Amino acid sequence: MTEGQGGDDTRRALILAGGGLKVAFQAGVLQVWLDEAGLRFDHADGASGGTFNLAMYCQGMSGRRIADNWRNIRPLKGVTPNWPQYLKGPYGASLFTLDGYRRNVFPDWGLDWEKIRATDRVATFNLYDFSRNELEMLTADRMDEERLAAAVSLPMWFPPVTIDGRTHIDAVYVTDANIGEAIRRGCDELWIIWTVSQRQRWHDGFVAEYFQIIETAANSRLREWQRRIDASNAAIREGGRGEFERPIAVRMLQCEVPLNYLINLSRDRFRQAVELGVHKARAWCAEQGIPLSAPLPCPTAGGTSLRFSERMTGAIAFGSAARGAPAVSKDRPAPERLSLRLTVHIDELDRFLVVPEHPATISGQIHCDALGGRCEVESGSFNLFVEEGDPEHLRMRYRLLFTDRAGHPLTLSGDKTVDEDSGQGLWAATTTLYTRILRGHVAAGGETDAEVVATGVVRLRLPDFICELASFRVRSDTARSRLAALGRFGQFFAGRLWDVYLQEVLAWSPV
Repeated sequence: MTEGQGGDDTRRALILAGGGLKVAFQAGVLQVWLDEAGLRFDHADGASGGTFNLAMYCQGMSGRRIADNWRNIRPLKGVTPNWPQYLKGPYGASLFTLDGYRRNVFPDWGLDWEKIRATDRVATFNLYDFSRNELEMLTADRMDEERLAAAVSLPMWFPPVTIDGRTHIDAVYVTDANIGEAIRRGCDELWIIWTVSQRQRWHDGFVAEYFQIIETAANSRLREWQRRIDASNAAIREGGRGEFERPIAVRMLQCEVPLNYLINLSRDRFRQAVELGVHKARAWCAEQGIPLSAPLPCPTAGGTSLRFSERMTGAIAFGSAARGAPAVSKDRPAPERLSLRLTVHIDELDRFLVVPEHPATISGQIHCDALGGRCEVESGSFNLFVEEGDPEHLRMRYRLLFTDRAGHPLTLSGDKTVDEDSGQGLWAATTTLYTRILRGHVAAGGETDAEVVATGVVRLRLPDFICELASFRVRSDTARSRLAALGRFGQFFAGRLWDVYLQEVLAWSPV
């Protein structure tokens, strides 16, 4: 897809594509694009869930305010079962209503329809007028609560909204990003935030297939526009006349967001999606050469810390890279026993749970006779469930800096691979640490050129796992807050395992 830098006369369009609740990620991107990059747009368009963020944008909210609204949302306040319709069985109007959003979420977000209608920002909201069988595009001056509800009223999940005697529903089946309207309004640079999944994994079941139908409609429509834009740009480059008569540059930020389109009961899940948007947007801007101001800090409550201990045992083998190392005796048989007694320290639980790196520190000892016995961990880091390319491919990372008894600085780098495609079961994946001992104190980015002294595997045995569960300690003000902290950590841990191993039940954990 074509991309361009744009000039002073470039007309930019902000395309807030749909994606259900995944648009919490979109809010994180807006924090970076609007506030840290200072981008301004000549037109903005929203479809389906993207209209939530478009309404806040039209009201004049900063990117940080939009992101904070999603960070602070309480999922259960928006859930309203349509109880009377359940008695009708398959003939019911919908499973839920949007009353919870109208009564609770919209006021919590501070939506002010008078301000939205009076905005000086050019914007279009997409609804589908079922009574006329046509897409309806509304400018901000015509928007109200009824029309916003109609813009996100997915059939079967929410009832259609009657406006001026006509039935309106979510426009997602027609468009999830109205690229044509942005081009028609003279924009030649399209900034698209796309969260509809493109994983191309089919799952059976009503819920999965419903949203896979939406993915089919949305992604095929997006690709059609990609082909048309590319063909038009190619014709112009060759001296001809393209379909759009001018080059169209597309700058798209796409991400697989580990958040269900509609079913989510966890406040932390929303926060994680927002911080993922912030993280991805900053990296994307760096790749695009877009300068950013000082990054806004991740808002966290603070005050709650957590620690736990674990013991892993196994063996390592010293290879050719270790020859000549004074710490290793040549007549010592291989492999050598290796055990780790570690304590993981999470100093700020709120931040740990929401930032994509999920960072903690480690203290403890490394026991190996070949290295001179017990070696203290001088500095250690731990990252829990870090994504590697896809939310279904996770890593637990350990980095331990220590010095052997002969005075040689060494680094133990280890990974646990949580990935259903690896063929490991859940227990093996979460208890097996593949280790490498590197010469010197090696930073995370320096492993490629580091000398490997030894490699091996250590495992968490069942008795040690039981001891680990008993070792959890929380530091907080009250017993209630300590219990809540344990619950949040356990919910996070179980939820990410669900993301990998229970996709067939529901794509992405609801907790």
